[in-house]
Amino acid sequence: MNHCETGTRPKIEKQSKLEPYAGLFSAFACSDVLTLTLFLPHELSAKNVMLELWCDDVMSRMSFPTVAGEASDGYDAFVYTFDFAAICSGMDNGLFYYHFSFDSTDKHLYVSRNCRDLMPEIISDAGAVSSYQLTVYSDSFKTPDSLKGKIMYQIFTDRFAKDDRIMPVRPDAVVNSDWYDGVPEYPEYPGGFVKNNMFFGGTLWGIIEKLPYLKELGVDIIYLNPIFEAYSNHKYDTGNYMRVDAMFGGDEAFDALVREADKLGIGIILDGVFNHTGSDSIYFNKNGRYNSVGAYNSRESEYYDWYIFTDYPDEYESWWGIEILPKINGKNSAFREFICGENGVIKHYLKRGAYGWRLDVADELDEDMLKGIRAAAKSEKDAPVIGEVWEDASNKVAYDRRRHYFRGYELDSVMNYPLRRAVIDFLLKGDSEQIARITTELYMHYPKAVSDALMNFLGTHDTERILTVLGGEDISEKSNAELSVYKMSRENREKATELLKLAYLIIATMPGVPCIYYGDEAGLEGARDPFNRKPYPWGRENGELVSWYKTVGSLRKSEPLFKDGYYRVLESDSGYFVYERFNDEKRIVVAVNRSNAERTLDVNGASLINGEERDGFIIRPMSADIIKAAE
Repeated sequence: MNHCETGTRPKIEKQSKLEPYAGLFSAFACSDVLTLTLFLPHELSAKNVMLELWCDDVMSRMSFPTVAGEASDGYDAFVYTFDFAAICSGMDNGLFYYHFSFDSTDKHLYVSRNCRDLMPEIISDAGAVSSYQLTVYSDSFKTPDSLKGKIMYQIFTDRFAKDDRIMPVRPDAVVNSDWYDGVPEYPEYPGGFVKNNMFFGGTLWGIIEKLPYLKELGVDIIYLNPIFEAYSNHKYDTGNYMRVDAMFGGDEAFDALVREADKLGIGIILDGVFNHTGSDSIYFNKNGRYNSVGAYNSRESEYYDWYIFTDYPDEYESWWGIEILPKINGKNSAFREFICGENGVIKHYLKRGAYGWRLDVADELDEDMLKGIRAAAKSEKDAPVIGEVWEDASNKVAYDRRRHYFRGYELDSVMNYPLRRAVIDFLLKGDSEQIARITTELYMHYPKAVSDALMNFLGTHDTERILTVLGGEDISEKSNAELSVYKMSRENREKATELLKLAYLIIATMPGVPCIYYGDEAGLEGARDPFNRKPYPWGRENGELVSWYKTVGSLRKSEPLFKDGYYRVLESDSGYFVYERFNDEKRIVVAVNRSNAERTLDVNGASLINGEERDGFIIRPMSADIIKAAE
């Protein structure tokens, strides 16, 4: 309940010693000095104004009195300045939640965060208070500058490109020679058993041949799904971390890819699957394929303690109960040394020229393991470490434990799933208020160095193809057999193509690094896994989409504000969403109109899309523009 009879809300102002735009953030370095000023309407006669602070790390509450500030415009001011070193109890990082409380005549009131628009409001119900988050990170925390301002491209190696070389084919592998119209192997029902041993023949050599195309697309970083030796086509069932799969071209092809990509200024990010291995691996060896004594073969195996057996040898912990993916004991020091040690997996591939690592199921990795991976990566080179996290990673609780990804010791960045969901909802439903709230909160919660390095994407190997999603048809109840032959109608495909243009423009102009899932730019469609993993349609691309991706990529590279400019929402109403990227000297305004009515953008400047210079712009329905404001 709002107790400001005038309808005037309270205001909270932030001032920082280190961050000039402190009001945009709730994440600060430990050495920073943050001052909060609460402005309450004078008519409330507020007294005994307290800052109520919850320390999440030690599960304790603290109350601090404010001091009077300078009143203005009918408001009384109350000030509190944080001593982070003191409230972090000797640590250099922490997670906190805060709100204010005060006495007003005969009532005790609270300043709560309104969950709809994130603005402060006054309520009387203590049980309904929503607090603001405050993250304190280590002064030493930074993210790689080499990642910022770049464009990333995700490749599922078996489905991207072939070349003329004849690769060795395992006897138990099934080769589908129909690159363009072949149907990936699928289970009878979602989650059902499938061998995943059907290959279409894509290789690392094939990627090398397509490097010039990727460069034209503006790509600076290639993120590869796992390439290490494994039974499956997706390679998330690692067989041998120290060997690149022969069907992908082996170690020779990897070294060649790193070398040729580097000539074009393209880095290679590898997918690290360190939560589990394959049961058919040199480490577990359940099928006896390897000439090794695996954990399944003997309790005396050097790998026995890597795993958690409940009834040896056939009952053991596995990832989501999938028997072919035995789970690693993340606390095992031998495994940690194998991954993070001086001669471990992380450094081994960085020394061979890899640029960085993406960590599969980061939520399931032991935090000491995450620290070890990051430490290894940073000691070798300033290599980015990006985690697969599906929610707000600043306050994530996984398996009943709060995670500490952005305190300075675990991750540089994460996959930006919240942004993907917000973009899709906005484009399908016109929900501009939600995308404004989600992005504002997300970039507020994350340290700016993290926001600038986020992996912004519209689709991955784990999601439906973005073109199919934007077609708007509900296909969730279709069987896998139906989905294997499903095609979008011409009308839906045309609508989805226009929406995809807007979607890519958004993720390419938001804070973070846009990541293109191979084939999205070519118009590939596909439902859930495995139908989202069809081969790239070389020679049959949607030229309109490819051209648009190139245009947006070039535009992004031409403007430094898209590398590290600040972000702020300007307008969000009925399918119309406007935001800006800015610094002390310049600003770029992005306007996206998902509605059916024209909108007027009152900005004096030049369109980066068509070059027009105007004093005010008309944003047509189902369109967008990017305006470089006049200085």
